[in-house]
Amino acid sequence: MDKLNNDSLISRNGVSYLVPFILVTSCFALWGFANDITNPMVKAFSKIFRMSVTDGALVQVAFYGGYFAMAFPAAMFIRRYSYKAGVLMGLGLYAVGALLFLPASWTGMYYPFLVAYFILTCGLSFLETSCNPYILTMGPEETATRRLNLAQCFNPMGSLCGMYVAMNFIQAKLNPASTDERALLSDADFAAMRDADLSVLITPYLIIGAVIALMFLVIYFSKMPHNADTNHDVHPLTTLRRIVRIGYYREGVIAQFFYVGVQIMCWTFIIQYGTRVLMNEGMGEQEAEVTSQTYNIVAMVIFVSSRFICTYFLKFVNAGALLGILAVVGALLTCGVIFIDGRLGLYCLVAISGCMSLMFPTIYGIALQGLGDDAKFGAAGLIMAILGGSVLPPLQASIIDQGELFGMPAVNVSFVLPLVCFLVIIIYGYRTYVRTNVER
Repeated sequence: MDKLNNDSLISRNGVSYLVPFILVTSCFALWGFANDITNPMVKAFSKIFRMSVTDGALVQVAFYGGYFAMAFPAAMFIRRYSYKAGVLMGLGLYAVGALLFLPASWTGMYYPFLVAYFILTCGLSFLETSCNPYILTMGPEETATRRLNLAQCFNPMGSLCGMYVAMNFIQAKLNPASTDERALLSDADFAAMRDADLSVLITPYLIIGAVIALMFLVIYFSKMPHNADTNHDVHPLTTLRRIVRIGYYREGVIAQFFYVGVQIMCWTFIIQYGTRVLMNEGMGEQEAEVTSQTYNIVAMVIFVSSRFICTYFLKFVNAGALLGILAVVGALLTCGVIFIDGRLGLYCLVAISGCMSLMFPTIYGIALQGLGDDAKFGAAGLIMAILGGSVLPPLQASIIDQGELFGMPAVNVSFVLPLVCFLVIIIYGYRTYVRTNVER
């Protein structure tokens, strides 16, 4: 009883982790910024380089491919050194990737930007592999999922900043020429417009690169806890074989793959969905794109608000039950996106964000529960599941490029993929609820 009285959400055994919690939580906002300044870039790069939506979606392939490629190397690095070292490595790669946008712009080519995104997200992979389990250790295990949800509340605040910057300092400042008008330009005129647009696009990335470098120095010189960093042995295959036998962990990785897929699809292609709806109402293409990004920001505000609310309800409601309920509502709203045309369908798409708010940290916390030091490699598997954000959006983009399917706009039909993702999450939520009730 005395131990429980001395513990709180961010303290354990009488030791407060407030300052380290604040510093690590700030990293959640920083990678949220990177995620959501990037989603609108699918449309921006498609226009700047006169490409299809499918080619533009390679931004997401490079972005989330970096998460996948670096997750297990990050876990091995953290196991060998410490969570703090992992955070610093992540910030360093993040800064380098962002600053590489400058030489990428000098080439006037698309693929160097993909390389920069890949390096940047190798850094994000280090950050997420380090910060999520680090937060879990900063207090009692009984409150670990709530603590992670609280830290994750600051991730969408960074996302909001990323969306705002994308809308006001990139999309609104790009040349207003439409996709069709750009297609008619001579090679020389196209090159001049492309270079001017690229100079607009890279500026926010260079600024965030400098901010990340400053954050690196702050954490480097700060005293951080060494929770769960005592075992430095690296046996990835042995550990992997051990944790994949745990059903709720294995299923959590699958659920996380589909959750990240649905999140990225809904936030990336709200631009295409909204642009089509608004242009049908008579808006010009650029105005429709900027207005669609405004809807995306509203969706993120709903996401942030819902995460705080859901984190509170986790004190009283079984995590699996709440996860399943939100997934059911998300699936119903996705049906509205598919079958209801016009503004009402767009409103359904915006509302989906309220259902997604709880999902990532809750799946994460459930899957890592009780793993102890194996959580470092367990976290890597869950971060690798972010590959869903690389695999599924290009599939949706390829459907959107069809123009029309089954007598419906292809962009509407494409949201069948997010619907499938929600069905998978419903199953995981239900199985978690049943398992936790049996264990009681």
